[in-house]
Amino acid sequence: MQASRKITRKSASNLALAFVLLPAAKRNAMSALYAFCREVDDVADEESLSTAQRREQLAAWRADVRRACGTETPRLAVNRELQPFIHQYGLAFEHFDALLQGVEMDLDCTRYEDYERLDLYCYRVASVVGLLSIEVFGYRNPGCRDYAVNLGKALQLTNILRDVRTDAERGRIYLPLAELARFKVAPEEILRLEYSTRFGDLAASVAGRARQFYQAARETLPAADRRSMVAAELMGCVYGRLLRKLERRRFRVFGPAPIRLNRAHKLLLILRAWGRHVAGAEPADYGV
Repeated sequence: MQASRKITRKSASNLALAFVLLPAAKRNAMSALYAFCREVDDVADEESLSTAQRREQLAAWRADVRRACGTETPRLAVNRELQPFIHQYGLAFEHFDALLQGVEMDLDCTRYEDYERLDLYCYRVASVVGLLSIEVFGYRNPGCRDYAVNLGKALQLTNILRDVRTDAERGRIYLPLAELARFKVAPEEILRLEYSTRFGDLAASVAGRARQFYQAARETLPAADRRSMVAAELMGCVYGRLLRKLERRRFRVFGPAPIRLNRAHKLLLILRAWGRHVAGAEPADYGV
């Protein structure tokens, strides 16, 4: 687990934060899964390589995780560490393949025409991770899969709103062009990192869509699986609170420092999530 743990520690991400609520065995499995997700995402973002080189590397990751899902020994260290958990928890190759299709979209697509296309991207890069994760967490009601899909889309839309500047600096705009046109925001304004009240209204509309997915996640989480989804619920709370913070700042996301939650706030959310877990309480409202 050395390679996976190193990647997880280095990332300091909100997803890795949620692992603290898991038993050690599941924490190791999620660390290995997260390391895979981080590695393939980094390949897609590695701008020092040509698109063809990145596509070739992602093809190598696909072939190698296929080995991990079968009986062959993977060639990549992260996949060798992931393989026992793939077999233990029955993680399907089709989900790894869909995730890779999602990161491959970043090689070709720097704009999304409408929500239909963006939803496909969010499903592949976020909901699929949720579908893999709930296999590790363990669930009884198949409806939990709908919960994973909804929560994944909510988290990804929140990420997109937070990272508008970072994405624009790479020439990417994830906010749908149809929505930009509706709010009279030119793509060039975003690429120039220009804030306007029109952009604030656009972002607020996207945030409203994220809220719908948070609400759908809350409604589709089966009562029988509330305890096992404690790490996912923590993720929902962290990102839900982040969405609220973005809203309070009217989505002024073009500054040099990304809008984030501080450590004290995250610790409070961890304690609350654990309290709900122990009490078997109602699903979180995610702060939204």
